[in-house]
Amino acid sequence: MGEGASIVIGDIEEEWAARTASAIREEGGKAIGVYLDGTKACSQADIVAAALSEFGGLDFYHSNLAGGTQGDVDILDCPEEVLDRSFAINAKSHFLASQAALPVLIERGGGSMIYTSSGAASSGSAFQVAYPMTKNAIHALVRHVARKFGKQGIRANGICPGLVMTEAVAQHLTDEYVETMLETVPHTRLGKPDDIAGAVAFLASDDGEWVNGQVWHVNGGGLFRD
Repeated sequence: MGEGASIVIGDIEEEWAARTASAIREEGGKAIGVYLDGTKACSQADIVAAALSEFGGLDFYHSNLAGGTQGDVDILDCPEEVLDRSFAINAKSHFLASQAALPVLIERGGGSMIYTSSGAASSGSAFQVAYPMTKNAIHALVRHVARKFGKQGIRANGICPGLVMTEAVAQHLTDEYVETMLETVPHTRLGKPDDIAGAVAFLASDDGEWVNGQVWHVNGGGLFRD
């Protein structure tokens, strides 16, 4: 919003999406909130249609979906249904977002697909298998979209956030855990939502035109990657 974009916010909690859009409008921005079940093709089509009807076009799509971690443990103890749920949220949803948004972006002559992955996809965990495994699938999707549609003006990139202290995250963390995480990050603080928003805004803008097929780790140095 601070960059002048008109925003369609989709969430499975439609009331939250509406409240967030209202807050943006109160600050002078343009936004609407709609229901989105990212694991359903019809819902992904609806949010793209909302952008077209409300704002007259689609310039970028930020596929920012994650979850399905409840019951996710090591490979020998992880139930199959946990993997299925994690795949639906963390991989299939981004696949469906691409199918909904790409035809519109291609028709307009190009645009940006931005996918939220996770540092967990690269760090290697002994205690969790489904979430890192399915998040890693996004990296393959990023490269496929970039390679297949780059000549048609499409840019595709992924963002791997570190620990970001959103309201939802902060209320579930103990002070001890926060202190432990601070010790592991070569920075003076943990992540803020604005840190991720800044990276998304760059990749969505013309300034990010020469960035394609990349996975950026935005984590304050919590995980070093080439």
